[in-house]
Amino acid sequence: MLKPPQRGYWCECWTEDLTEQWGPALMASFDAYSAPQADRWVAVALRTISPALDADASDEAWEWLYEGRIETRRALLRAEPCTVSVTHAQTRITWTIRPVLFLPLAHRQTAELPACAYDFKPRPPVSSLS
Repeated sequence: MLKPPQRGYWCECWTEDLTEQWGPALMASFDAYSAPQADRWVAVALRTISPALDADASDEAWEWLYEGRIETRRALLRAEPCTVSVTHAQTRITWTIRPVLFLPLAHRQTAELPACAYDFKPRPPVSSLS
């Protein structure tokens, strides 16, 4: 029996070099199944990195943790996307949270693999001794 799609949140953490020497880079992603789980992912990351941030970035992080997190949670409960950013030196770190529908995948234990799956055999390891 196929499960229905499940509501949740797709969370990502991006970094961006503000000197434009390199473009934005995806650092991490996370699938959350509730608004509290989604904003907790950001909160844990901010608490973890805050000691390594410069004073301004650390202030930004703690301001969100104490003030902005409440509004983020409310927005998520209204199914609105959210963004949290801090800027450390020449790097902007941005967390995004978007409401999504997670689609169920077919379970492979009850399905037969295609015939070609059995055509590939592992090769014996190459010996480094001559």
